[in-house]
Amino acid sequence: MRGKSLISLLFLTLTSFMIHSQTQVILTVGENSVNATLADNEATKELKQLLAEGSITVKMSDYGGFEKVGQLPQSFTTSDSRITTTAGDIMLYQGDNIVIFYGSNTWSYTPLGKIDDISVEALKDFLGAGAISLRISLDETTEIADEVCSDADNADAVFDLQGNKLARIQLKPGLYIVDGKKILKK
Repeated sequence: MRGKSLISLLFLTLTSFMIHSQTQVILTVGENSVNATLADNEATKELKQLLAEGSITVKMSDYGGFEKVGQLPQSFTTSDSRITTTAGDIMLYQGDNIVIFYGSNTWSYTPLGKIDDISVEALKDFLGAGAISLRISLDETTEIADEVCSDADNADAVFDLQGNKLARIQLKPGLYIVDGKKILKK
């Protein structure tokens, strides 16, 4: 019994460490997802704590022809400074609004992160025109990889990003986890 308690404590400690050291989030609009790298500040620490409880969805709309903006479910600590943004920048505005730039603007923001490896055209396609629902979630591939690697019955199994085991038959295009690695099916 004591061994199980120690293992549980170690698991909780490791999980807490992984959440706090995590630097990636997944942004999803419709069926499309992109990865973003988080900045290192108090706002992103608070955001990661919120996301550890589950993904959040933010309704966003275009503003000024260079950004999408939406209200977050809570306020976060700001550390605003005057910044000139570029496409792919993710900012916190007034403590409770998330802004994703597909153009440029100079204003006082708190950096939240940057969308990884995406062209301006692909970013505009991802964000679309008009109002969108953006789902933000932690990149849980490490936890899924540990589950896949620790279970011999799951060798070569396919998982979605939420950790659900899927049948290989007729997978739709998207991002999957196979043998602990991210695989993009086109």
